[in-house]
Formats: sequence, structure tokens, C-alpha cells
Amino acid sequence: MKIGLYFGSFNPIHHGHLIIANFVLQNCDLDQVWFVVSPQNPLKPTLGLLNEYQRLFLVNIAIEGENKLRATDIEFRLPRPSFTIDTLTYLEEKYPNHQFSLVMGSDSFSNLPRWKNYEKILKNYKIYVYTRSGYENINKYPDTKITVLNAPLLQISATHIRNNIKEGKSIRYLVPDKVMEEIERNRYYQ
Repeated sequence: MKIGLYFGSFNPIHHGHLIIANFVLQNCDLDQVWFVVSPQNPLKPTLGLLNEYQRLFLVNIAIEGENKLRATDIEFRLPRPSFTIDTLTYLEEKYPNHQFSLVMGSDSFSNLPRWKNYEKILKNYKIYVYTRSGYENINKYPDTKITVLNAPLLQISATHIRNNIKEGKSIRYLVPDKVMEEIERNRYYQ
């Protein structure tokens, strides 16, 4: 099975994430997209980060009923901080019949040289890169398997959603209704 791995904090998951995942499924040679909930991104601060199990639950309720989308807690069991190359190595050992590729925004792609063993990622994995505002000039590496996608983008960010919550503003239409209800019920991000 061909699996696209969509790594992120998903703090919280929102419609922008879901639109990207659906676009990738519809337009790339993939059987499924897995949301890899990262407990700790080595390039981002952990301040304001909801507990990883709570974020995983929000992803699961956001994709409920979607058989081609899956949430995974694989990085919860790996050493922290999470390094993509270590996760890929682990997944290949655990699922030898699957073929893994990466799904990422051009903002993350621009940081690739800061990633652990990024050359190995570029050499061994397909990477689907969707363009994000301000990061349109994607530096293509020679002899790599990079596909640039012009996916529909919404100017939604998890930071904007968290700020709306702190300011008492609505997040309706930014996140799935079930996610909004869970955030409100548990008073997350307040």
C-alpha cells in the first residue's frame, strides 16, 4: 500500500489540514494519508502545545468515517524529540509491505536542510510539497522525487485558531464541528 505521511503538531487539526490531505489523495498515487501526530517537533517550541493524546483524539474525530485517512501515534513510542528519518525507519521495519512518502508544505520543505539526515530522506522517499504563501520558490534538489502540488490553500493556521479561543472568538468553520465541540467542552487553549 502507498502511504502519504502528513507530519504535524495538529494543535489543533483544522479544515486546512483536511483539505490538503484530501487533495493529495485525489491527485497523487497514494492509497491512504496518515496524519502523524508529533509529540515534540525539534524545530518548534512546546509552549502552548496540547497534550499529544488530546491532539490525536481531535485528529481521530476530525477524520471519523474516512477510510483513506488515518491518525497514528507512532511517534509517541519513539525517542523525543521526533525526527522524521527515525520515524520513517521505524515504519519501514513495522510495515515492510507499505511504501511511504512525505506530504509537507513548502514552508516545512524550506527547512529541510535543518532536519536530521535530510539527504537520506531526499534520496529515498517521494515528497509531495504543497505551496504555501511566502514559500513559492521551492528549491528543487537534483535527482530527487519531489512533486510540487498546487493544492487549494486556506489562510487558516492553528495559531490563529488558538488565538481566537483565547480572545473568546468563534472557531466555527475553521475546524470540524466535532473538533470545535471537544475543544469547547474541555476548555482547550484557554
